[in-house]
Amino acid sequence: MIKPGGSIRDVVEEIEEMVHMTGAGLAFPLNISLNEDAAHDTASLDDGRVFAQGDVVKLDLGVHIDGYIADTATTVDLGDNGLLLEASQSALESAIRLVKPGVMVRDLGEAIQKEIETRGFRPVMNLTGHGLDRYTIHTPPTIPNFLAPGGGKLEPGMVFAIEPFATTGSGRVTDKARVEIFSQVGIKPVRLAPARKLLDLVRERRGLPFARRWVQVEKQDFALATLVSQGIVRAYPVLADIPGSLVSQHEHTLIVTEDGVIVTTA
Repeated sequence: MIKPGGSIRDVVEEIEEMVHMTGAGLAFPLNISLNEDAAHDTASLDDGRVFAQGDVVKLDLGVHIDGYIADTATTVDLGDNGLLLEASQSALESAIRLVKPGVMVRDLGEAIQKEIETRGFRPVMNLTGHGLDRYTIHTPPTIPNFLAPGGGKLEPGMVFAIEPFATTGSGRVTDKARVEIFSQVGIKPVRLAPARKLLDLVRERRGLPFARRWVQVEKQDFALATLVSQGIVRAYPVLADIPGSLVSQHEHTLIVTEDGVIVTTA
């Protein structure tokens, strides 16, 4: 479905429906981020965007069963950017080969950085892999995409996602104005009726992120703004490198075992 002229909204809705058809749940709204956008974009309710020739399309999918999460991502190239995609893919594979008890987290970051830089690109320094816990997408350990000090050692039972991003740009992402993804992070009394209704709609997610298009309530923008300002809901702006750059992403979820690793999303 990811091809020039294809509808972004159609891809998002079809893949999300596929997850529901299996009996699983979405750990977060399906992310589709284009070109310099690295993460946190998804379709809006009236999204008219289509894929274009030359796009670099990141597809990031999180699925859960009873709160236990698998997080994976891939990149689809609609142009001539094979080496960029190879950089993040090879970085992921190289890091996975190292995973076993006793390995230092910084060794994974070093392997990721080497694979990306030897192909002439930069790792995105301020996006990382992350631990996964029940109903929680970001926990320790943090898996950097470059050689970083500290980080500790891998231990049996750890569950985390390794998530290399390779870029033609600056190697750092910043917030854009576009915000389509949110999560509930607090519980407080709320007077505004549309805000209370919105919280009713997302309560069963137990803090997992939700899309603006999932919570159709009266005065939706005002309700979301009120909840964000009160610290009850967190907004996730689209994260992007510099305009005109291209970012690729690949990701798998792993469980460290006594003698190696299980890749749950392979």
